[in-house]
Amino acid sequence: MTLTRRDFLKLIGGAAGAMALSPFSRVMPLPEFPQGTRLGRMTASVDLRSAPRIDYAPTTKIFEDAVVPLTKEVIAGTFDFNYIDQRWYETPNGYVYAGYVQPVKNLPNEPMREIPSGKQGFWAEVTVPYVDFVLENQVPSSPWITDSITMGRPLRLYYSQVMWVDQIKVSEVTGSIIYRINERYGSYGDIFWAEGAAFRPIANEEVAPIHPDVDPAEKKVIANLTYQNISCMEGNREVYFCRMSSGAKWDVAGNPVDSWSTPLGTHWTWRKSISIHMAGGTVGGGWDTPGVSWTTLFSGTGVAIHSTFWHNLYGMPRSHGCLNVAPDDAKWIFRWTTPVVSLVPGDLTIQGEGGTHVVIEERTY
Repeated sequence: MTLTRRDFLKLIGGAAGAMALSPFSRVMPLPEFPQGTRLGRMTASVDLRSAPRIDYAPTTKIFEDAVVPLTKEVIAGTFDFNYIDQRWYETPNGYVYAGYVQPVKNLPNEPMREIPSGKQGFWAEVTVPYVDFVLENQVPSSPWITDSITMGRPLRLYYSQVMWVDQIKVSEVTGSIIYRINERYGSYGDIFWAEGAAFRPIANEEVAPIHPDVDPAEKKVIANLTYQNISCMEGNREVYFCRMSSGAKWDVAGNPVDSWSTPLGTHWTWRKSISIHMAGGTVGGGWDTPGVSWTTLFSGTGVAIHSTFWHNLYGMPRSHGCLNVAPDDAKWIFRWTTPVVSLVPGDLTIQGEGGTHVVIEERTY
């Protein structure tokens, strides 16, 4: 069943009536996303150009959260000195800079109708470009939700985010199955309700360790800040390679920010979490991000290798100290490193130097 927002409001007697209903009765159906095996969600408002060239005038603007088909990835026709990454995406209507386009898929699921017997809930991954949610609690606790409401932004979860589902109901309005969602680790206490078809339950085999027969002492993650890449080593053999985004060296105003730098030296993985809410910093320079999936913490209280859904600028520093990587890369590293984390509870902390070593290096010239 597909309802437009106007149809939805007619059914429930207008916006005022909607607010009087229970939260899980206000969940909207999934929007109709474009067709295509490769889609892109704009993580910011971006310019559409007739060629992959920064010196060409924009033909129009594509706004944040718009979803478009991606025809292919190309290299810039002219060098943009503002960015290290020179990738662009071709769309049916022109070219957009790839750094602000999250590659996504639109894979709706057949929702589960009940929580598996004997379980308190299950981990589930968003497999559509985005899904809107409503709050069960009347007053939001998370700063990001408060800010979104204040600025009139939709409350959404995005492709590749992982959340915990602990209740299932049938919507009184749309008749579709909806999930009650929360964050088990780092949560402020907010509870969400969203369309169940947007989420794919994570199976046990998805957290099974990779190369468990290899001596853990032979495994080492080497992150090079100069080249912005990660190599996973087993002895002297590289078994995995990916690009990353490490700690930013300057803020948006061009001021140096040493506090955002990724710490050099040898560290070890001391905590791993399938999904965690990350927050930190100060007013004006802080961050508050839910559902950060496949997180491998290795230094201090919050420096980690983790999945990223809010940018596609891998290859250049732009984090608050963590190593941002693409979702599939974060998941592989999560499974390959030690300690081994089971699907439930999905989070494990160890003491001492028992986890995989993570070496952060930087070459100077």
